[in-house]
Amino acid sequence: MSYEHVLLPSGAATSPAEADAYLSTQQGVPESATVAAIAAELNRRDEQTPDEDTFLAAAPVGGAQTGAALVVSSPYDAIGFVRALLFELATPRDYALYDPQLAWLIDPAGHVEVEVTHGGAGEFPYITKTLAQQWVSALSDPEPYIIASRDDHEYIQAYRMGEDEFTVEYRDGSPEKHFATALDTAATAEVIWAWANNDTAHIGSLPWTRVKF
Repeated sequence: MSYEHVLLPSGAATSPAEADAYLSTQQGVPESATVAAIAAELNRRDEQTPDEDTFLAAAPVGGAQTGAALVVSSPYDAIGFVRALLFELATPRDYALYDPQLAWLIDPAGHVEVEVTHGGAGEFPYITKTLAQQWVSALSDPEPYIIASRDDHEYIQAYRMGEDEFTVEYRDGSPEKHFATALDTAATAEVIWAWANNDTAHIGSLPWTRVKF
């Protein structure tokens, strides 16, 4: 069994349903130059990897009539590695990543580059307003948390405490500037997005309490 990620141009779809519809329109269409370039680099790196660490479930990738889309299958133990590699290759080319298993469309349009760790899905190199809403809403047991960070002492994190209740903490450079509050789902997504954009007015409007260590 393998895990699939799909690359498609940014803006080609705004939802998983639209992504599926777009992919159907690309069947039988000659492979685009962008897809060919990404596929070639994936194949090159996989060929240079020892056999026991290969990360493509079906190699080589590309070379099919899938137009501007590219399906990449990987073993389950290589999901995180492959996802990071796809972001590395796709984002500079203005390509989105679609995860059919999670039904997530991760489009870089309007993104802010911060390190995001999602308790249920792993690591991501950027966030958007849409993703903040989607990721917060999707948090569930056993690891219902999300962290967005710039470094070890500048981050914001949220942990789901109930159906519509989160504990949110942010640190602004040192343990002495570590604060917490309780928010609902919508407000949690809003403050994470505000933090990513350095919106100090929005952050300052919330009832924070200093966390003492």
